[in-house]
Amino acid sequence: MPRHLVIILGDQLDRRSAAFDGFDPARDSVWMAEVAGESTHVWTSKPRIVNFLAAMRHFRDDLRTAGIAVDYRELPPEPVPGEPLSLAEALAASLAAWSAANPPAPARRRTGAAAPTPPLPPGRPERLIVVEPGEHRVQELLREAARTAGIPLEIRTDRHFFTTKDDFATHAAGRKQLRLEYFYRPLRERFAVLMDDGEPAGGQWNYDADNRGAFPKSGPGALPAPRAFSPDNVTRGVIDLVGTRFATHPGDLAAFDWPVTPAAARLALDDFLAHRLARFGKYQDAIWTGEPWLYHSRLAAAMNLKLLDPRDVVAGAERAWRKGTVPLEAAEGFIRQILGWREYVRGIYWHFMPEYERRNALGAEADLPGFFWTAATEMNCLRDALAQTLTHGYAHHIQRLMVTGLFAMLAGVRPQEVHRWYLAVYVDAVEWVELPNTLGMSQFADGGVMASKPYCATGAYLDRMSNACRGCRFKPTVATGPDACPFTTLYWDFLARHEKLLRKNQRMTMQLKNLDRKPAAELRSIRRQADDLRDRL
Repeated sequence: MPRHLVIILGDQLDRRSAAFDGFDPARDSVWMAEVAGESTHVWTSKPRIVNFLAAMRHFRDDLRTAGIAVDYRELPPEPVPGEPLSLAEALAASLAAWSAANPPAPARRRTGAAAPTPPLPPGRPERLIVVEPGEHRVQELLREAARTAGIPLEIRTDRHFFTTKDDFATHAAGRKQLRLEYFYRPLRERFAVLMDDGEPAGGQWNYDADNRGAFPKSGPGALPAPRAFSPDNVTRGVIDLVGTRFATHPGDLAAFDWPVTPAAARLALDDFLAHRLARFGKYQDAIWTGEPWLYHSRLAAAMNLKLLDPRDVVAGAERAWRKGTVPLEAAEGFIRQILGWREYVRGIYWHFMPEYERRNALGAEADLPGFFWTAATEMNCLRDALAQTLTHGYAHHIQRLMVTGLFAMLAGVRPQEVHRWYLAVYVDAVEWVELPNTLGMSQFADGGVMASKPYCATGAYLDRMSNACRGCRFKPTVATGPDACPFTTLYWDFLARHEKLLRKNQRMTMQLKNLDRKPAAELRSIRRQADDLRDRL
């Protein structure tokens, strides 16, 4: 019977975690569980399930090799009657089993005592310990399970991140607007990242203007393939399990090659720094069909499971610039995503949850189109982004923001449905990072907390940033008629439908001036085509 039971969740696979502070292998134990509910509360894709479970099993094995007792509940290949379906149920079942194996000591009568002493409490841990979960729902499940069991739950600060929840609350206090730039700059100073004599390296804080390049018409040319990781026996066992237990879930496992151990994650980082970071900055917003990786890092999944420390990632990028192997704009653009955006998004999530999840500032109520689960659409850009998402569990940030996310926002899809889809399909999706990026940045459902304006554009943007429009049956500049690009049709209709709200936003002035130039008859035609398109969706 352990003194302390340390709960390790699937996105907390870090041996240096605060959960292990004061851990005594002779008296304490680790508890981990695979439960079906974590794969079914959203219709989770097979690659995402495998990524979590394979990483968890490797971490379990590493702990046991280090002499740490781990109570680990594996999912059976088929549902079993009475099987715990949630983390709370699984924890309760483990505590009940321990109590049954360690019954209360019988009451004993002391010599001369009038009554027997009360029985000792049943065998159970003195305390449950967990690091801050990455999801509000899970945090509340564990709190309720601890209350029900009558065991104190200690939630420890997650020091994987550069900042804490309190740091963000202090930053947000008294501010009318929250913007990344004013959160990011003090972090650069505080952690001495890309700083020279107290000033930003190169004399600028932000090189975003240098990082918006598109590929030439000839394409990206020969691309350095990211390092792949063939599944070992542990991962193959998980692949077989998921293929059986979650056979009807979306996604493809034939191409699974994600790093699921700290050693593999470090190799993935080294590979990115050596072969792709130099061109990441310039081409981070570019899209090319059939090329899912381009110059992107593929590191978010490993960082979000805590297989990789973000401090190592940031330090590696800065070292590469100081050695002269990558340009400053590439290093800064990448570091801003880790030290800036990643920390900022987590702050937004915990500062506004749980109310944040229910926001719907644009009043969007349409259902998510079915082709998001199949990629069966005539739109080349969407078909490509969706197909690679379902195959690899991955799409880079512009594909998520300006292809799948843009279409959903323009079509008026309920933001909570968009959120559930993103959480389900991407291997790097943990709610603290996915929800604000989806509801706030992508769908503008938070009314401007995350982003200063809706990220809306016509098909012309996609034509400029990708090759997807070539050969597509739709014409990116056309808004009505049989050849009209659905993005373009829905863009003008979006502006018209939300005109009153958008006129309050100075950053939308130019787009609304273009709307004002549209003749009333053309806008009526666009509205009819948009209504018909939404009906067919």
